[in-house]
Amino acid sequence: MKKRFTLAASLAAVLMAATPGVASAGMTEDVKAINDGWAHITYEVKGSSTQTKALDKLAGQAAALVARYPGKAEPLLWQGIVVSEQANRANMFHKLGIAKRAFSILSKAYAIDPRAANGGAAMSLGVLYYKVPGSPIGFGDDAKALRLLKQALALDPDGLDSNYFMGDYQLDQGDKAAARTYLTRALKAPHDASRPAWDAGRRREVRALLAKAA
Repeated sequence: MKKRFTLAASLAAVLMAATPGVASAGMTEDVKAINDGWAHITYEVKGSSTQTKALDKLAGQAAALVARYPGKAEPLLWQGIVVSEQANRANMFHKLGIAKRAFSILSKAYAIDPRAANGGAAMSLGVLYYKVPGSPIGFGDDAKALRLLKQALALDPDGLDSNYFMGDYQLDQGDKAAARTYLTRALKAPHDASRPAWDAGRRREVRALLAKAA
């Protein structure tokens, strides 16, 4: 593989905007539970085997969430983020196949609402596009990645995740100066007290990339 899959989801950091109504309020709460579960596994659970088992359980919960709210972008987005993290941790023989499944799920979320989760759907797809090898091995495409990452950044210009992944992309392309610009902007994003595990963990990743881009 070109490099380690790291979505965090995923890609993982956008508050899910609720629409009016009891059902959507419940969906937002349920989606946040997957979000928080992902952050806990990624940044707080110790041991690769323990993390993998916890992630497999979370994947089942994410699939159940999609079934509970059919046709909604946010549950699909978080299922895709969790599956992407499974691809991240899979062995080399299964990594690409799982990544393709994540891509299919995220594509459905994006088709429903390209602006879902304040750009999270576009961002998550963009990350897959530059993390996965291109043809003939995989579906990776740096040009498509950049277009989607720009779209996500336009929707969340001061966001921690949107700037982190654009910085990671620029570093992947060899542009350290551009990477530093976005990563520095990521660290200036407001702290999110409602998601402390993600907030602290992502900022550690930003600082680690800044060190590489120095």
